[in-house]
Amino acid sequence: MRLRGSGADPSASEEAPLSSTHPAAVLFDMDGTLVDSEKLWDVALRELAQEYGAVLSDSARRAVIGTSMAEAMRIVHDDFGQPHRDPAVSAAWIDARILELFRSGLRWRPGALTLLRAVRAAGIPTALVTSSGRALVEVALDTLGRDSFDAVVCGDEVDSTKPHPEPYLTAARLLDVPIARCVAIEDSPTGVASALAAGAAVLAVPAEVPLAPTDGVHLLESLTGADLELLAALLGEPPA
Repeated sequence: MRLRGSGADPSASEEAPLSSTHPAAVLFDMDGTLVDSEKLWDVALRELAQEYGAVLSDSARRAVIGTSMAEAMRIVHDDFGQPHRDPAVSAAWIDARILELFRSGLRWRPGALTLLRAVRAAGIPTALVTSSGRALVEVALDTLGRDSFDAVVCGDEVDSTKPHPEPYLTAARLLDVPIARCVAIEDSPTGVASALAAGAAVLAVPAEVPLAPTDGVHLLESLTGADLELLAALLGEPPA
């Protein structure tokens, strides 16, 4: 995890002052939420299967979305019928391949960049809360912007990863804001479960895995059109 700068440009905050009806912070997942990186993970995982003379099933591919690397390797090894495989070796292979793919460029998910910019312009604190490891996140920040987040919480920097609430609770602590006044934006069942367990309001935009309607979760097809009024409404507040 890393605490970054003091937030958005002060001049932008003067133009759009932070309202008490806005969230105390907006906490963004990365893969599948901000950037369309799940397809790159798909490439890496299916290439790993080829290395092992196996085929990755669609159900296993869906099951690893949003999980820690250790849990993902356990799932794919079982799916390959090769539970004897060393998860650390497979994880290192995936890490190296996905880094190559990330460096080739990441595409923003629809509406994600516009919403992130609006949140920053309003002076609302932001955090990146991801199950991906620090090395990979550092590459992704070349696309996301290193000044886009006041805090960054990576999967290899917490004791318990999603669906445990620790990642989101850690982000709120780093930002020094109450989690109950935060909006978390997620795309996977694992991430949604983590944010709900932490006590955040949740905006869910499914990418690769469908999400069932859940109490406390606002579902959208994409972030296109999502704005500060919507985020305020998720907290039960009137728009500013």
